Amino acid sequence: MGFDKASLRIDGVPCAQRIARVMCGVLEPVIEVGPGHSGLPTTRERPEGSGPLAALSQGFVELCRIAPPERAAVVVACDLPFVTEATMRMLVDWVPGDRSVVPVVDGRAQPLCARWSIADLRHARTLVAAGHRSMSQMLTRPGVVMIGESQWPNDVDALAFSDIDTPGDIDRLGLRS
Repeated sequence: MGFDKASLRIDGVPCAQRIARVMCGVLEPVIEVGPGHSGLPTTRERPEGSGPLAALSQGFVELCRIAPPERAAVVVACDLPFVTEATMRMLVDWVPGDRSVVPVVDGRAQPLCARWSIADLRHARTLVAAGHRSMSQMLTRPGVVMIGESQWPNDVDALAFSDIDTPGDIDRLGLRS
């Protein structure tokens, strides 16, 4: 896109800060894996810029450092300007609570707005150490629960999973000022 999507201003607020506010309304602790646009405590994936699997892995390392996780962790990408507290609650409250939960929108899994189990987060570290970069291997793990739109609570809308990957997405989502 030519710029950091996390810094894209929506109604005057960087996208990363909007998402951080939503997450902090439901989750604790909350950290950013990135350059620090959210105002949250931050860490960086290693090597920097190595993709979402490495970011997932490093986020887990940082969570273990500050507060060893007792349950699964919710992950949200920095380019989801319409994510809501209802979306976060759906991920947190999905039963069973110790499994990975990945929403599916229009037949596409959403691994970057999902809940990942401790076992799957450990597996992400193993994948990164072996040189893998894609989230696709995470989606085929045993026990990962895929939840389609028909299974979501009424207050969760597919718009929450609309990401910004191109300038056309900015226009399509009505985000151009």
